[in-house]
Amino acid sequence: MFFTYSANVTHLFQTKSVFFIKICKIHLFFSFAIPIQRTFRIFEPLFKYQFMKKITIAIDGYSSCGKSTMAKDLAREIGYIYIDSGAMYRAVTLYCLENNLFTKDGIDTARLEEAMPEINISFQLDPETQRPITCLNGRPVESLIRSMEVSSHVSPVAALGFVREALVKQQQEMGKAKGIVMDGRDIGTVVFPEAELKIFVTASAEIRAQRRYDELKTKGQEASYEEILNNVKERDFIDQNRAVSPLRQAEDAILLDNSHLTIEEQKQWLAEQYQRVVNG
Repeated sequence: MFFTYSANVTHLFQTKSVFFIKICKIHLFFSFAIPIQRTFRIFEPLFKYQFMKKITIAIDGYSSCGKSTMAKDLAREIGYIYIDSGAMYRAVTLYCLENNLFTKDGIDTARLEEAMPEINISFQLDPETQRPITCLNGRPVESLIRSMEVSSHVSPVAALGFVREALVKQQQEMGKAKGIVMDGRDIGTVVFPEAELKIFVTASAEIRAQRRYDELKTKGQEASYEEILNNVKERDFIDQNRAVSPLRQAEDAILLDNSHLTIEEQKQWLAEQYQRVVNG
């Protein structure tokens, strides 16, 4: 299996000497779609934080805790690369669904393992939202991987050792240059155990189910609160009890219960944790 990220972006922060060259390349790419004043505003965080110490930020936690939203916002604010590891597992799950790899007896693991080298997961940057869009073999699948069908099948796929091994290797390769924010279930414990900043996010199952329900309704998708709540609880159990890389809080991770926090309060809290580490 192989993984790609938006061209030029992965190398943006690797060396100070090529920073302005890389900015020029990306500016040329985006200038076709983004007015010039927006282009400068988009890259303002990159200039602001470019010469600060680069660290790795790992955000783990339960499903539907808002990890991806907070990780995306933080990465955009400080000019880091954001990687949604959960989207990678969801993309593999979507591949399984579309290729009939789920049977009445479970997953056809032999066929999936054989297919892994041909599954290409990539991220493209949406020029309007400035957020990554997940692609499966070159096809945008961001909305498809967020469906309840994928949500109800992703845990057993993510529990497969050969799937996790393939994705973890790619994630670790992407984080070698630091300057990265990654969220998932095992980022601080397995993928980046030496990450300088580790956050573990939690919230009550009921609140998480309500957030997921509201999200799906906003997108115009059919949703049942009870079905979502059961799915949340089931995923919690599977994630915490799987044999390979179970969900757990790293010993040096900071616990964040965001059950009753607003998005702005979360942003402020995360910014404080980041400043504490890079200025410490």
